[in-house]
Amino acid sequence: MYKIGFITLGCKVNIYESNAIKDEFIKKGYLVSDADPSCDAFIINTCSVTNQADAKSRQMIHKCHKLNPNAIIAVMGCYSQSNPEAKTLPDIDILLGNNNKHEAVTKIIEMLNTKKYRYVNLLDILKEKEYEPLEVTMFDHTRAFVKIEDGCQNFCTYCVIPFARGPVRSKDADKVIEEIKGVSERGYKEVVLSGIDTGKYYDKKTNTNFSKLCRRIIDEVPGIKRLRISSIEITQITPDFIELLHDSKVIADHMHLPIQSGSDNVLNMMKRFYTTKEFKERVDMIKSVRPDISLSSDVIVGFPTETDLDHKNSMKFIESLGMTHLHVFPFSKRAGTRAADFPDLDPQIKKVRTKEMMDLSYKLERRYNSKFLDKTLDVIFEQKDNKGRIVGHSSNFIEIAVDGDDSLIGRYANVHIKSIDGLKLIGDIVSFID
Repeated sequence: MYKIGFITLGCKVNIYESNAIKDEFIKKGYLVSDADPSCDAFIINTCSVTNQADAKSRQMIHKCHKLNPNAIIAVMGCYSQSNPEAKTLPDIDILLGNNNKHEAVTKIIEMLNTKKYRYVNLLDILKEKEYEPLEVTMFDHTRAFVKIEDGCQNFCTYCVIPFARGPVRSKDADKVIEEIKGVSERGYKEVVLSGIDTGKYYDKKTNTNFSKLCRRIIDEVPGIKRLRISSIEITQITPDFIELLHDSKVIADHMHLPIQSGSDNVLNMMKRFYTTKEFKERVDMIKSVRPDISLSSDVIVGFPTETDLDHKNSMKFIESLGMTHLHVFPFSKRAGTRAADFPDLDPQIKKVRTKEMMDLSYKLERRYNSKFLDKTLDVIFEQKDNKGRIVGHSSNFIEIAVDGDDSLIGRYANVHIKSIDGLKLIGDIVSFID
């Protein structure tokens, strides 16, 4: 029996797409696993959000070739789509970009049953209009990721993703509901809605926007106890969505709102589509209906035009918002973007500012998590940690640990919080919800 090894880099959308391809191989009787020397073929689903992501994609290609030089190597995703150099790498047998990842299944099977040859099919992604119909029936975690949208057309000056993923394309609303019903029937209690620009979801056949889709899921799939949103832009926080946050506690008490900078000067140069004033107004709207909500964000430090004052203002503004966790990225120059022509900052300056922003993130997260000492939070348990405790996440995405055994994994419970260990809360189970 042939064995297919997977390496997935980058975002939750990539994880979903890899799982969909795994499903197809399993249905056809193939073994799937992580990459190891016994694999007959490798699939590397790549990322290209930073230069470091590109480098890691190349490293994984070389790694797979060393693991088994005779295996078929299929490379797909954003690195393939946005880097012409991928066509010249000698270790690749199958090269796909985005919106045609399903081809990996047929091409690998064909090569396994005949002989290896080189197959390259990189679509003109900026012209793609149709959503690639991938669906997952198995997941790597106790929460299920469901992809509902692909593509982005914001073209921020620093970002290569619109060139790698193409324009916004959405899955049919009825198919989303059908998929999530299947997820619920298999026992999953939490679904994470994912996409490249998730809040831009729109199914024109049924006139269903993102808020309407969330309402349908809540109304039509009662088995889902927690609906989490992977990421949403602040401009997509509409009155309808605020009403939804007010009406339904099924929407998780955590949102990821990419801010990128807390300086208006930098936001303007990034060609973001809001000011700090507008960002704060939307955050205030959210907190008016969810006062204790956890708000995480992405922040780019060391953008080419960022001054010391811009950086200080950014940190001050982000802290004033009451953000609870930051994903911090030093600016990475991406070929083909407008910011690639801007004069770059000294790497040491970016290094110092990155550390300062990460230190702020730790302070904000510990401050927020400490608010819940001696309180009770709902937790879905996921795995065992390195201290033998069973850990899971609350609705507001705090990691919580309890004493127990593996039988707790997948259970949904109320946990009373008694202490904090770094950023992790420690507690005792009060009652089971399921």
